[in-house]
Amino acid sequence: MPFDFDRIIDRRGTGSEKWERYAGRDVLPMWVADMDFASPPCVLEAMHRRVDHGVFGYTLPVRSTVEAIVAHLAEHYQWAVDPSWIVFTPGVNRGMNLVCRAIGERGEAVVVPSPVYPPFFSAVTNSQRRLIEVPLARRAGERWEFDFVALADRTPPDARLLLLCHPHNPVSRAWSHAELARLANFCRERDLWICSDEIHAGLVLDGRKHIPTATLSPEIAARTITLMAPSKTFNLPGLGLAFAIVQDAEVRKRLLGARRGLVPPDLSPLAYAATEAAFRHGEPWRRELVAYLEHNRDHLTAFLAAETPELKLAPVEATYLAWIDTTALGQPEPAKFFEQYGLGLNNGADFGAPGFVRLNFGCPRATLEEGLLRLRTAVHAARASKR
Repeated sequence: MPFDFDRIIDRRGTGSEKWERYAGRDVLPMWVADMDFASPPCVLEAMHRRVDHGVFGYTLPVRSTVEAIVAHLAEHYQWAVDPSWIVFTPGVNRGMNLVCRAIGERGEAVVVPSPVYPPFFSAVTNSQRRLIEVPLARRAGERWEFDFVALADRTPPDARLLLLCHPHNPVSRAWSHAELARLANFCRERDLWICSDEIHAGLVLDGRKHIPTATLSPEIAARTITLMAPSKTFNLPGLGLAFAIVQDAEVRKRLLGARRGLVPPDLSPLAYAATEAAFRHGEPWRRELVAYLEHNRDHLTAFLAAETPELKLAPVEATYLAWIDTTALGQPEPAKFFEQYGLGLNNGADFGAPGFVRLNFGCPRATLEEGLLRLRTAVHAARASKR
């Protein structure tokens, strides 16, 4: 059945973090990684059925939800996961904080390729570990890659963990098998654990296939902690369900120990119902979503090239996030500059890259069109100010 991604849903007044940021102002929010589409009908139906049950007590991990996750991983990634490897957490960010607490000791180093989603940085410092940022490299055509020379030079002997964003937020890379294998081999040689945040795994574009880091080899699987969730792919971030896949029993024990007293062991029964429905029945919706996002991405790319060539867009291979270099505009705080023209974007400095902004194109086409018109107005104003 066709799904209506063009439908405008008014999210104002619903407590939406995305929309409340600019409440009372004529600013179009295209910042946080939260799509403006309704979740799949199969998810809504499953949640209605669970609501009709009428009782919402403390809920253990639901066996059928675990089975749906295992089946999903096997079908999409040919990854055979034992149900005992799965540890539920209320969100990937909390899961990353737990991993940082579970690996190594206080004061030891954690390596983070950057720019990257800001909670990567705070997870390290929250856990009283030492943050080691290693810059990604920008190649011809603005494509971002790992800088293996910098990685070798900057990784200290006491590093115990590397945090990997895969697919990458914000540079929108879908890392290739060769890139992942080289990174994994580096981690093996340096005896580093890998925490692989794969929350955008279902949003790989242009027919590419997501490759879970843990599937590279049994040896790499043994040193990898994978974080996943249905939240980005099926637009369920407010339900707060994610899971870690941890093959190593001792690390799994440490992760559960780090969770004690900080993260509740019980999650929402609605979250389990939604997750199961998304993974069992959401594939037709996901495929149409990906096609819609590809069209939005292509329109965005063409518009920037034709109307605002000063702005350089990194090629978008995955996610619904555009990473844009605005340094040619000469604006010291580009996100604040665009707000003046009614467009709310993420500030690149928060990701470790001043001069950049991140634009969320996971929205109906009409919303994207309005955002691009505001973006063009802002760029024209920046041009005029230089004359």
